[in-house]
Order: sequence, then C-alpha cells, then structure tokens
Amino acid sequence: MIDVTQGASPLVLGLPHTGTDVPPEIWECLNETGRALADTDWHIHDLYAGLVEDITTVRTPIHRYVIDVNRDPAGISLYPGQNTTTLVPLTDFDGLPIWQDGKAPDETEIARRRDAYHAPYHTALAAELERVKAIHGFAILHDCHSIRGDIPFLFEGRLPDFNVGTNMGETCDPSIEALTVARCEAAEGYTSTLNGRFKGGWTTRHYGRPADGLHAIQMELAQATYCQESPPWTYLPERAEALRAHLTKILTDLQTWRPA
Repeated sequence: MIDVTQGASPLVLGLPHTGTDVPPEIWECLNETGRALADTDWHIHDLYAGLVEDITTVRTPIHRYVIDVNRDPAGISLYPGQNTTTLVPLTDFDGLPIWQDGKAPDETEIARRRDAYHAPYHTALAAELERVKAIHGFAILHDCHSIRGDIPFLFEGRLPDFNVGTNMGETCDPSIEALTVARCEAAEGYTSTLNGRFKGGWTTRHYGRPADGLHAIQMELAQATYCQESPPWTYLPERAEALRAHLTKILTDLQTWRPA
C-alpha cells in the first residue's frame, strides 16, 4: 500500500527509503545483519513533515531490502565502476551480506517483488506528478533521502551535509538547481555539494525531463544533521529543528518557483 497525500501546489516529495515493513516470508530469509535494517533513511518522513503546506507526498512503507524503488527496474547500475547496492540488495552499505545462506532472492522472486512493490510506487508517483502538472503546466519532484555520513564501502571521507543531485544538471531547470544550491551554501554550519557522490538516483533521472515540464532534484542528507548515525538511530530534535528551518526555505523556493 503506497501512502499518498495530495496537495495542489506543483511540488511533490518522493519518500522511497523511509519504510521499515518487511513481509514475514522475506524477513525469515534475512540474516542478522539484514534484520538490522541499517540502511533505512531513518525519520526522513518525520523530518519533512509539515514544512510547507499544500504539497503532495508519495511514500512506500516497504523497506529497501525487499526491493529498492530508487533503482532501475532493469537492474542497470546507476554508478558503473563504483560500489553500490542493487535492485534487491545482496549486501548492506558496508558490503556485508544481508541474506541467509541460500536464501537470497532468485530472478523469479525479484520479478515478483518488482511487480508487487516497485511498480505500484512508481505508478503512484507518476500519477501525482502528472496530476499537479495538469494544474500548473509543470511539476517539481524533490526526492528525499538520507544516509550515514561515513561509509568507506561507498565513498571516501566524510559526506557533506547537503548532497544535491541533478545528474549533472539534466533533471531540472538550471534555476531550480541554483535556488537549491544557494540555500544549502547559505546554511551556516553545514557543508554541501552538487552532483558529488550522489548525482540523483533512478527516480530523479527517470522523471527529470525539464523539456516536458517535469523537474526532479534529489536531496541526500547526512544523517548526523538530524539523528544518531548508529543504532538505535535516535531522532535528535534540536538538530532536526535547525535543519528543518533550512529545508523549509528550500521547499518554499521550489513551491513558489515558476518557469521563466
């Protein structure tokens, strides 16, 4: 079941990785590492809740270990030559196996999950983008993500706090990219980058078609900006509220943006 909240503004929030639901038959196949669900985008739906009014949100409650709705359904890598996780991950972000021996899903099971969980999320997301585009003539997808800031398996060094991805400027109008980057750079005490380690996932690249009036931008936040980066992943209200103030400015800019 996909969670959809409809608004009338041109802004749509995608929430692909905040879910922690794992069907029992899949849970039984995960090993202890997998059952930790360590790669969840912890608390992201709470972090963004109520920042601006009249926006649309689309969220799947299914965990990314079941299937990653931000991966190409054909299984093509977003970052060739770099460590990453697959459509149905075999490892966590530290490169550790997440399935019990002999219990990793085969191609038939992956296809079943793609139909059961991946396709419904994108059916809902595409429908909402088209709905608000019909109202305004354009739509903006802000794809909401977070990740631990220190993961040697995926990247060297410490990840910046704000990681903006537009696939090298291809997925949105340049002014949308510029507005977002300017807000990140103006956030005192935070670091930011554009199209660094994260250039936008499959969702951003798939829907970002500026010539068709569909703009998409990914925001990958370092989790230390609002929560503990280790179990039990505690939400830190003081940090979160400081970050929410900056996210509010970003979303307000996107919500009030209009084509030149």
